[in-house]
Amino acid sequence: MAGVSQGFKTDLLASIPSLRAFAVSLTQNADKADDLVQETLVKAWDKHGSFQPGTNLKAWLFTILRNEFYSQMRKRGREVQDSDGIMTARLAVHPAQQGQLDLKDFRSALEQLPEDQREAIILIGASGFSYEEAAEICGCAVGTIKSRVSRARSRLQQILQISGEDDYGPDAISAQVMGTPVI
Repeated sequence: MAGVSQGFKTDLLASIPSLRAFAVSLTQNADKADDLVQETLVKAWDKHGSFQPGTNLKAWLFTILRNEFYSQMRKRGREVQDSDGIMTARLAVHPAQQGQLDLKDFRSALEQLPEDQREAIILIGASGFSYEEAAEICGCAVGTIKSRVSRARSRLQQILQISGEDDYGPDAISAQVMGTPVI
């Protein structure tokens, strides 16, 4: 613990929620995401000397997390995948309210995106990074990130069958069943 500034410790701890959200979006599994965040924090702690104060700590941490994720993916290349979601569906708890149904639909749509598009839209849309920061994290050009986000948004609209504002919220039949007004 000697040699690590209090500010670094505080900033590291403050980054955990956004790291976890990004890790969940990459792994699609809360337990694996927690392990990934833990590995990221351990690596960041071990390499704190290579962090340049005054630069973007959050982007540095997200880069470590992303690199660790891809390293783990390469190592697990021979594991059995649940690509059709049959095992996951058996473990799923049925949602009790419309918001959870919408979230389930969105998560399902998000999983259908190519990994690079999903990563870009999560960094920009959910984690609040700028295009420049996301490009730095992903190791690509800003224009590439913009293209990925645009393609991801278009694909999500297509998957979720959203063509305009009328498509947001519950549909007429769901609203009637749920006893809620149509937005």
